[in-house]
Order: sequence, then C-alpha cells, then structure tokens
Amino acid sequence: QVQLVESGGGLVQPGGSLRLSCVASGRTFSVYTMGWFRQAPGNVREFVAGINWSGDTRHYADSVKGRFTISRDNAKNTVYLQMNSLKPEDTAVYYCATDPGIGIATEGMAYDYWGQGTQVTVSS
Repeated sequence: QVQLVESGGGLVQPGGSLRLSCVASGRTFSVYTMGWFRQAPGNVREFVAGINWSGDTRHYADSVKGRFTISRDNAKNTVYLQMNSLKPEDTAVYYCATDPGIGIATEGMAYDYWGQGTQVTVSS
C-alpha cells in the first residue's frame, strides 16, 4: 500500500519561509513524478509544483515561481517544497501526490496517491 506523509507546515509571518517534506512508502519512489498541490478554504485544489523522477525537470505554478523550489531525494524517498517569501494568499493545506504518467501533470486527476496534507498559515 502506498503511503505519503507530509510534514513541515505551520504558522509563519508574511515574508517568512517553510520547508515541507513528503515521505513515500510502498512504491518505487524513484520512478514517479511527484507533485505538490494546495487547497484553501472555499477554493479548488490547485497545482503548486511538480518534479520528474530524476529531479532534472521541474514545473511551477505562476503564483509561486521564483519563491518556491521543489526537490527530491530518491535515496530517502522524500520530496521537498521550499517556500520562501510567503504571502497570506499562500495559506492552504498542502498535499503531495504521485503521478504514474509521463511528464509533469498539473491536473490533480493525473495523480493517483495523495498524502493527508499539512496546514500552512501565513499571517502576522
């Protein structure tokens, strides 16, 4: 059974930073594209960032480009999301997910396994 466990969320002031982690088990992690999504109350779930199996291709939503960095450590079965210059509008529950397809999909329907999410709140 595939499990994804996110951690690293919390409360941070505007302009601050957080690093989210997602540890995967139950699947050969190193062959799958990984993605981060987020969902704020009353909003639809949106793509944040994705990284291919080797880590040499990354894709970001325009809203986070230049502020967030996705990375992975296949030896640790872990994908990270470094979030800098955080804004109140980044407040959401953040989810990691696995994509069995080719390339980096931005639609959630392409992802087959999801974590339980970690809350990120940006507020002064």
